[in-house]
Amino acid sequence: MTEVTAVSDEIIESVESDSFLHDTIRVFRKNKMAMVGLILVSTLFFVAFFIPIISPHDPYRVALDEQFLPPSSSYWLGTDNFGRDLLTRILYGARISLLVGIVPSFISLMIGAVMGIVSGYYGGKIDFIIMRLADTMIAFPSLLLAMVVMYTLGANLFNIFIALSLVGWAGVARVVRSQTLALKEKEFIEAARAVGTTRAKIMVRHIFPNIVPTLIVLFSLSIPEAIMWESSLSFLGVGVQPPEASWGLLVAKGKEYLFASPLVAIMPGVAILITVLAFNFIGDGLRDALDPYMKD
Repeated sequence: MTEVTAVSDEIIESVESDSFLHDTIRVFRKNKMAMVGLILVSTLFFVAFFIPIISPHDPYRVALDEQFLPPSSSYWLGTDNFGRDLLTRILYGARISLLVGIVPSFISLMIGAVMGIVSGYYGGKIDFIIMRLADTMIAFPSLLLAMVVMYTLGANLFNIFIALSLVGWAGVARVVRSQTLALKEKEFIEAARAVGTTRAKIMVRHIFPNIVPTLIVLFSLSIPEAIMWESSLSFLGVGVQPPEASWGLLVAKGKEYLFASPLVAIMPGVAILITVLAFNFIGDGLRDALDPYMKD
């Protein structure tokens, strides 16, 4: 009888999971701006990944006799101050921006989720210490704190991962803590405690799965923020270093020639704008799709 009940529970859980996924996809697809954002981001990922095959130009080739060429069939956006194809440089910069957007966001999300669950579930001194640490991190301007880390560790891509991971976890921890405080008073958590389930298993098997939708939304919204931070750091000279192609670095170098060749500075900025908007559209769509009150 127990085995039949267990199998029945698994079937019901599977059906509910499929129904939730189906409803989430349906609501997301009805959001036109979210679909536009998804198409833009998917196209950017595809082009950025295959740019070495697609583009006939070397992003690092210097040709001083081809400086600031206007847009043409050979150079769709013209060339920069070293005669390099601007479009190719921008698309290579997309690889760095997407990487910096995803990796530190995921790391900070996991750190914040663990800290938030532990803080909310245990409470007491542990909660006090973790939340005061989070408050300290939030008290500092994120960009300033990231700059301090970069100046201390050195300007390279790996250290950008470290800097952005350190500045991004505190906000996630506070959101997760608030959800954990509400979840730990639910009946199914009380039932798990009553049958002797350990605290670690409760946090991993019962609390964490229930905050995954929130984490998905936070992740999608933190990616454009990380892209903006990386662009700002590179613009200020403490991020990605030449000759690598980073959007912030391209804007920083292009502003010196803003009147001689406006596209050199403007087009990387447009790429940042479109990418950030696209990820925000996706984040808004996921927030609505994962909200049970938005599903009719």
